[in-house]
Amino acid sequence: MDIAPELRNRLEALAVMEALFDDVEDIVFFVKDSQARYVLINRTVAARCGFAAKSDVIGKTAAEVYPPPFGTEYLAQDRHVLRSGKPIKDKLELQLYAQGVPGWCLTHKIPIFGITGAVVGMTGLSRDLHVPKGRGENFPEMSAVIDYIRTRYDTPLRVEDLANMASLSTYKLDQRMKRIFHLTAGQFIMHTRIDAARDMLREEGTSIADIALRCGFCDHSAFTRQFKAITGLTPSVFRKTL
Repeated sequence: MDIAPELRNRLEALAVMEALFDDVEDIVFFVKDSQARYVLINRTVAARCGFAAKSDVIGKTAAEVYPPPFGTEYLAQDRHVLRSGKPIKDKLELQLYAQGVPGWCLTHKIPIFGITGAVVGMTGLSRDLHVPKGRGENFPEMSAVIDYIRTRYDTPLRVEDLANMASLSTYKLDQRMKRIFHLTAGQFIMHTRIDAARDMLREEGTSIADIALRCGFCDHSAFTRQFKAITGLTPSVFRKTL
């Protein structure tokens, strides 16, 4: 299998992570090349997809490893990360558990950049969310709420409206959010806005006041106050550290 030299040079360090996760059955770990083909995986990937050995998976894409619709959705995500160079964080989605049983997980995928700044691969993991037997968690509705927050963080968001989307009370929505992200719904909204602001602060020529408005803050001072509360730095100081 042909692997870009810049990615191959990092595989030794990434292989340490592979070994670390090999014995963790509720975490899927992987490294993929610029064509979204598996380069490294932990045992969980092979076991859940019915392969006898990890080597049977190497060189394949998610669409060739997971049954539909899982595989095609994962491959689309991979291509987005590789094309855009932007990570996917805390994506609430369905994953295969042991014996091929579907269950919910949190997925993280981040691009790997070469010395020229081009994306040469990606790495990521999915962590199973263990739900006590008999407890309904409204995960499909929760996933829709989370995606809504991440695509509409620049607009006014009311927790009451989000709770209605998930067919939950505001109290139960907060309980679900705490169980998954260790944050209330309001805190999750704020962290999403600050995450977006950090990315925007890397853009040259964009004023902090404009970033505040683009991230859903009504004024510069409110943005600065919340940014410092979460990151420990004001937006202007954070920008100087980049």
